Amino acid sequence: MQRLAAINPADAAGKAKQLLDGVQVKIGMTPNLMKTLAAAPAALEAYLNMSAALSAGGLDAKLREQIALTVAQANSCEYCLSAHSAIGKMVGLKPEEIAASREAHSADAKRQAGLQFAQAVVVERGEVSDEALANVRAAGYTDGEITEIVANVAINIFTNYFNHVARTDIDFPRVGVALPALAR
Repeated sequence: MQRLAAINPADAAGKAKQLLDGVQVKIGMTPNLMKTLAAAPAALEAYLNMSAALSAGGLDAKLREQIALTVAQANSCEYCLSAHSAIGKMVGLKPEEIAASREAHSADAKRQAGLQFAQAVVVERGEVSDEALANVRAAGYTDGEITEIVANVAINIFTNYFNHVARTDIDFPRVGVALPALAR
């Protein structure tokens, strides 16, 4: 059961209404995550602004979704696994890529290095080893791209933790935390 109230966009006012209306126009729906974040318009605005900035960065939409899946799995966030599996499909990830991303795997060596680095950032709470940093650099990531990987990890940790606190109702096709056989 959801523990923090979601704001009904029809009942929203002020900045919350403006932000929720913008989400609806941009993506054609207003996910429960956004409705729940709208209780604190500053938090919703911060999330939306960071998300928009990262989408204009150097990492493509597929890799950003793969990072989101890696982070959600590491943090056992069922809401984000569900949301990013659906969004991953929308940006062209195949079901096997979605499943593999959850374990920081990819058939593409550079993407795999990026996902493994993202997973290390989560698991090691940012205290990644020199070896992990050397591996992601050796795969061809620039310092700017490494910075964007960390930023994508951070925004996903925020939503994972927020969803844990709020127990946000899942409004995407449900994906469980247990790893699918395909990814093992």
